[in-house]
Formats: sequence, structure tokens, C-alpha cells
Amino acid sequence: MSVREQCRLLGVPRNTVYYEPRCPKPSDLAVMRRLDEQYTATPFYGVERMTACLQRQGLRIGHNRVRRLLRLLGLEALYPKPRLSMPGGPPHRIYPYRLRGLRIERPNQVWSADITYIRLSQGFVYLVAILDWFSRYVLSWSLSTTLDAWFCVQALREALRTAAPEICNTDQGSQFTSGDWIAELTQAGVAISMDGRGRAFDNIFTERLWRSVKYEEVYPKSYGTVDEARRNIGAYFALYNQGRPHQALAYRTPAEVHFGVGGRRSNNVTGVNKKEKEAKRKKMLLLQNTTLKN
Repeated sequence: MSVREQCRLLGVPRNTVYYEPRCPKPSDLAVMRRLDEQYTATPFYGVERMTACLQRQGLRIGHNRVRRLLRLLGLEALYPKPRLSMPGGPPHRIYPYRLRGLRIERPNQVWSADITYIRLSQGFVYLVAILDWFSRYVLSWSLSTTLDAWFCVQALREALRTAAPEICNTDQGSQFTSGDWIAELTQAGVAISMDGRGRAFDNIFTERLWRSVKYEEVYPKSYGTVDEARRNIGAYFALYNQGRPHQALAYRTPAEVHFGVGGRRSNNVTGVNKKEKEAKRKKMLLLQNTTLKN
């Protein structure tokens, strides 16, 4: 089948087949590492304070560059913002925030999902995780080199194979307002909850998870490739779920709380299934001429 015909069937322009994405410059990667570490320590720093912090460390950098790199990392300061600063974007249905005043008292009552940046020695990837609020159990996760919605949807499908929550809470990012994400939750009968614009701590449990992942796993190591990151993060989540006692859980593990005394090992935290991964890999090879395995 010709490239022209393949693109016609997929509904994409031919120039996307020949496009070769450019990696960030080494100087930008170095700054992004510092931004990631500083954001993890002080997620309430905005662009100006983050710029001042880097300048105090000896970097000659301005607000515009910091703002651009923070957007590339998908990071936004955690502090209440006025409505006039609401980010623009295509309109989407606004779902209510359903967790205000709700008492979380059982597994699979509330799930949440969020995305963070994971640095590599010569680049970066994005990590999405789906977390049970009551047990802190990581139900599924996925890595991607882009912020497209598909890797979040695949992680959601994997989590829904084991159970369905009563409520799933996310921010209003494009990945979580996409038609595929909404359709998966709606078909499973899950009530959709979304953080309000400018609300700082609606998804605080996932933010705490990211701090643990980065301080305990990512920062002490230097991943060279996406596959290396995937192996190590998978091993960490297995430890996090099965072997790491949590103070907030009376020093029990998330698996013990989620599945009962003793817990049990679940294979749903290894990423999406092989058939879906292979189908998506082939599509991305066509569209981006890169190998994206999830």
C-alpha cells in the first residue's frame, strides 16, 4: 500500500510521515533538569520566582525561556489563580469537582490520574499514573515521548480491566478532556470529576506520588533510554505497591489496603497489554517515523 493511501486511510497529511522530531538542545535539557528538581521541591513557584531561583544558582536565563521550558515539561505552579488567567484552548465540557466534602473510606471509591516529566540522559519522557485515593495503590501507568492523549487512554483501559471506580478525578488537561478518555469512563459508568481552574491542591495525592517517584527513584539514577526508564519505573511501582510501608496507611503497603490483609500481586501495573501496544507502535511509526512503545 502506498504512503499516500495509508495517509488517506488514517486521515493525516503526508508531511507528518516524513517529519523527524527534533530533540531539545543540550543547554535546554540541562535547564529542564534543574527546573524539574526545583519544581518537585517547590511546586508553588511561578515563572518569575523560578527564574529568580535559577539566576541565584548562577544561570543567565530570562522569564520567556523558563516559561517555554515549563510548558514543554507540562509543569504549572500549584497556587490559586484568578479566573482572568485561565488558559485558553478548544472548548470542552466542564465536569463538576465531585470530591469537595467527600469522605474517602474504601478502595475504588475515587481514582485520580496525572502526568509528570521524567528526565533521561539525552531527552525526556512523560509518565501518567492512575492512583486509588484510599489505598494509594498505583493501578496502572504508562510512558510516552509526547503529550498525546493515547498513552493516558491506554493506562485507563488497563486499570479498568481490574475494577471500575465510582469517581475518577483529573485536571482539565487536553489528555483528560479528550473524547476517548471521556468515552472510556462513560462506558464504564464512572462519574467524572475535574479540578476547577486555578485550584491548587485538588489532586494532591498524585502530587505526593510524583515526589516519591522522583526523590526515591528518578533523581538517584540516570536513565539512558526509554526502555531503561520503563524497566526501572516498573520495578519501583512494584516496590511502592507491594513492599513500601506508608505512614499514612499505618505502615501498611498500598496492596494490603487495596486488596485486604496480605494483599496480592496484580499484573495490571506493568502498562498496557501487548496487542494494544503493538497496534499503537505501528501507527506511531507511520505518523512520526519513530518507535514509541508503551
